[in-house]
Amino acid sequence: MVLPPVLFLGLAGLFWTGMQRENPDDLPSVFIGKAAPVVPAEALPGIPALRDADLRAGEVTVVNFWASWCPPCRAEHPVLLEMAARGIRVAGVNMMDDQDDALKYLSDEGNPFFAVGFDPKGRDRVEWGVTAPPETFIVRGDGTVAFRFIGPLVGTDYEARFVPELEKALAEEAAQ
Repeated sequence: MVLPPVLFLGLAGLFWTGMQRENPDDLPSVFIGKAAPVVPAEALPGIPALRDADLRAGEVTVVNFWASWCPPCRAEHPVLLEMAARGIRVAGVNMMDDQDDALKYLSDEGNPFFAVGFDPKGRDRVEWGVTAPPETFIVRGDGTVAFRFIGPLVGTDYEARFVPELEKALAEEAAQ
């Protein structure tokens, strides 16, 4: 008889705590400040494969999880192309997708990625804590995760949260 009220109060406490965050929609990542998880071993034919060493190459890297069937991924694609044109290292992880569809997407829309990991079954995305595309991580040159952004890189949330974190990581890199 005591168990239902205790469970209710426990859940209510968890919900209340979650709502007290600055941005209740932002899910924290356990990887912030820790080494980036392993990247997918598979690659898309004709595109350089993303390797773990790429995330520890001494340069900030934006790691974007995407799929050709994902409308928000299409919405953010011009932003990724712009980042790459500005010289920012952008790596991709294509997840839960068909290889031919992914290659066609990059051929048609342009390829902003210096390297791409291929995760057709979505197993590697779990290692990163990714639930659905798009999700984007900022990884420092030493391979530690600096920031996680859930959703497309567009709009005011992107401008207010992602851009300052990327600028901060790039400034820290330049100061070294």
